[in-house]
Amino acid sequence: MPKLIVTTREGETREIDADAGLSVMEAIRDDGIDELLALCGGCCSCATCHVYVDPTFVDRLPKMSDDESDLLDSSEHRNETSRLSCQLSLSDELDGLKVTVAPED
Repeated sequence: MPKLIVTTREGETREIDADAGLSVMEAIRDDGIDELLALCGGCCSCATCHVYVDPTFVDRLPKMSDDESDLLDSSEHRNETSRLSCQLSLSDELDGLKVTVAPED
């Protein structure tokens, strides 16, 4: 069971034990962190699940799709570690993944 470490917009850090195969967005939502809106439900058609990934994990993540990149381009808060949390599946390889919820656009 991979552990996910989430920092909220207010700076609170939570550790979440989540099932492998869940998306980062689902794990955050299921833990009750409501500032991650995920309006599209995880089908990569909005950018309301935008997170910043800890740089030490960036190379372990799957390549970003063109659709994900286009959606992130609509955010004025995009940076080099920005990802949509609905596009990141938890796995044992990502145990300890650290993400920060990006500011709301």
